[in-house]
Amino acid sequence: MFKPSSTEWFWALKDVDFIVSKGESVGVIGPNGSGKSTILKLISGFMVPDKGKITVSGKVSPLIELGAGFHPELTGAENLILNGVILGLTRKEVEKRFDSIVDFAEIGDFINTPVKHYSSGMYMRLGFSIAVHTDPDILLIDEILAVGDSNFQIKSFDKMQEFKKRGISIVFVSHNLETVKKFCDRVIYLENAEVRGDGEPREIIEMYTKSQKKKVIT
Repeated sequence: MFKPSSTEWFWALKDVDFIVSKGESVGVIGPNGSGKSTILKLISGFMVPDKGKITVSGKVSPLIELGAGFHPELTGAENLILNGVILGLTRKEVEKRFDSIVDFAEIGDFINTPVKHYSSGMYMRLGFSIAVHTDPDILLIDEILAVGDSNFQIKSFDKMQEFKKRGISIVFVSHNLETVKKFCDRVIYLENAEVRGDGEPREIIEMYTKSQKKKVIT
């Protein structure tokens, strides 16, 4: 009790300032610990900033921690309805989309089984399917295109392309630089909690790649 405090503070994000326009797909790249996921959690309201301001205009669907709100003792069907309502749908809307959500998730009769018996893939697929059936204005994606097998990954990416064509604003965090380059209109490069680059995907990804190569050499 007589020892001095050893608490050490650090910035998760510092002086980060950007706007995502309606219908724009923005990729966020950077090494681990750079603040990428923190940005999504702040936009979604999962976290609150100590300083600064975040303005969000529209309904947000966060594909961040899929199935994080699932209750293990409840069945997939019960969690589907509960999560759909939490994400902004009415119970009637969830029930109307119920079959479509289950079909997309590819879990069949397991929908009536408590989710504590699900594999991690089934868990994530159901969470993903619920989130993409909520008609968002803004979609937040955090490394979720690796959900399930290769066929489901393709289907997930096609769903993202569909949202993009519909003019939904998308913020996409990923370490897969080729996917970011292919999918995004613009890329933000974060490192050490700060923005190092913001612009055309090919240019910013090249900047990031060169920076990482220099670190390996040194």
